[in-house]
Amino acid sequence: MGILDFLKKQFVDVIDWVEEPGDLAIRYPMQDREIQNGAQLTVREGQVAFFYNEGQMADAFGPGQHTLNTANLPLMTALQNWDKGFKSPFKADVLFFTQKEQAGLKWGTAQPVTVRDKEFGPLRIRAFGGYSFRIEEPPVFQAKLMGTLERVRVGDVEGQLRSAIATQLATSLGRSEFGFVDMAADQDAMSQRLREMVQPAFTQWGLSCQTFFVESLSLPDEVQKYLDKASSMRVVGDLDRFVKFQSADAIEKAAGAEGGVAGMGVGAGAGMALGQAMAAGLGGGAASGAGMVAGATGGEDPYVQIEKLHKLLTIGAISQSDFDAKKAELLGRIR
Repeated sequence: MGILDFLKKQFVDVIDWVEEPGDLAIRYPMQDREIQNGAQLTVREGQVAFFYNEGQMADAFGPGQHTLNTANLPLMTALQNWDKGFKSPFKADVLFFTQKEQAGLKWGTAQPVTVRDKEFGPLRIRAFGGYSFRIEEPPVFQAKLMGTLERVRVGDVEGQLRSAIATQLATSLGRSEFGFVDMAADQDAMSQRLREMVQPAFTQWGLSCQTFFVESLSLPDEVQKYLDKASSMRVVGDLDRFVKFQSADAIEKAAGAEGGVAGMGVGAGAGMALGQAMAAGLGGGAASGAGMVAGATGGEDPYVQIEKLHKLLTIGAISQSDFDAKKAELLGRIR
């Protein structure tokens, strides 16, 4: 390699950056090299290039092709004290930033956030969603996040952004005057409110939160089960009648199971059941199955009557056909 070839490699006459997915900024490699006066700078759409002289920001260039000289590098010329018409290579740091929107990013609560719900009291809520951002103020981004790094990618700042989002989420939910059900039903309004809250954190790093979505609000599994049960009871309406109906249905299923009611563990109360059934059904004297049925089904609540009838069936005081017929009649009254 000749001396002329060596010298040529010390000068830069073409400067450009082809970014890759996930790139945010690079420091153009300039070690031991100087920029030729008249060199070509290419800034692609969505990019911006900044010239720095000894850590001090000088000139900035937007998208397009630029010829570098003292005419379009006024700040750099002043910083380096060039005389008018002075044409020679110069040293500078060139930083490229992309201002394209970085989309498809995810956020979520690492741990459930405890909030005081207006309807259910203290609740632990998990939330997940997506967001996007872009570099809004490259000089601020360079000073706060890039520093002397050669390259910054989305992955380098993503953890910091998620932490800021989680903090604002906890604050928002803690102050919320809405119930969990209201928040889950209107996630669009909640997304907008949270975007406004996280924006100041993004701004301090020279970023802008472009979009913010709440995709899911959920409760811990055990809490969700209780909430589902409460919802079911509200749908049923009369809880007392619901419980009695469930009891009657369970008794019938137990009777049909292997071993009958005794086999299901109900036999332990057979003595008491016998006494109650005889007192209620027989009325203190011998009677036929039909008479017992009539005695057990006076003017009482149909659910109570079904329970008594089943006790009579269990001890063999009435037949299965008698029980089935009367049960159908009683259930017909309450449907």
